Amino acid sequence: MGREDRQADPKAQDEASLLLRLRSGDEAAFAELVRDNAGRLLAVARRMLRSEEDARDALQDTFLQAFRGIERFEGGARLSTWLHRIVINACLMKLRTRGRKPEGSIDDLLPRFYEDGHRIDPGPPWRTDLPDPVESREMRTLVRESIDRLPEIYRSVLLLRDIEELSTEETAQLLDVKVDTVKVRLHRARQALRALLGPHFTGEVA
Repeated sequence: MGREDRQADPKAQDEASLLLRLRSGDEAAFAELVRDNAGRLLAVARRMLRSEEDARDALQDTFLQAFRGIERFEGGARLSTWLHRIVINACLMKLRTRGRKPEGSIDDLLPRFYEDGHRIDPGPPWRTDLPDPVESREMRTLVRESIDRLPEIYRSVLLLRDIEELSTEETAQLLDVKVDTVKVRLHRARQALRALLGPHFTGEVA
């Protein structure tokens, strides 16, 4: 979107006005920012942290960081995009600092192959008469619970790439790992998730 397009965009104009008010220290503007974004950001934090208390702490940290850093916001992206990045950072920081129990391996969930490249025990094909996972609340819950069973290093990559829709490069930067590491972890996470969901989509679970 060019400069003239941004000027003609009512939403962009409203955001520019809000940004000016935020930078001037307008308390009502900050209350508006919180009101318009808190619900969506809390949903992100809940997905990342799996704890209501931790999610609300991360949300509070997000708005505190936004309030302190509004002068450094350059306006190259939407305020909502900027806040999205902050809440993810806040969640990842909480994951890094809180005590964590050792997590298991996903090797048993990954496919195995013969030397000729053919897969060992590919299993039955997935059924096509099941509800769309995106539209079915039961299926969405099942997918979410299966994602939560993944070890954190795989779960975080899967959430950032496939749920929060960040790029591979953004994910690597946030997790402080190489791009190739993100690609490998994402591939393994998707394979493990498919193995966890398999029994439900092949009719093996009653």
